[in-house]
Amino acid sequence: MTPAPVKPPVGPDELERIDVRVGSILAAEDVAGSTKLVRLTVDFGDHTRRILSGMRLERPDLMELVGKQALFVVNLASRKMAGEISEGMLFDIGAADGILPALAMPERRVPDGARAG
Repeated sequence: MTPAPVKPPVGPDELERIDVRVGSILAAEDVAGSTKLVRLTVDFGDHTRRILSGMRLERPDLMELVGKQALFVVNLASRKMAGEISEGMLFDIGAADGILPALAMPERRVPDGARAG
């Protein structure tokens, strides 16, 4: 695979606006009426959120996600998908490049809600 070109530069102020946090996946479930969406219930330490992700086709066993920590964008505007509201975005590695995605996750357990960056 040839890596994609690097995107145009952003300034530190733009990057600082994105709030990326670690969360623990408490539940992963199919979204009714969708063949690709998964509903994740994610613990961020002081609150939980419902985050929808289009990962169903590459995840035959959703239970393997439960208990894992991953990185999420938590200040993305809520979005309605398949009749449900998603309150953030899961960071994954590879989907944009057409390879089997992997979770972006900390190398060791850290407190839920810890900020990346």
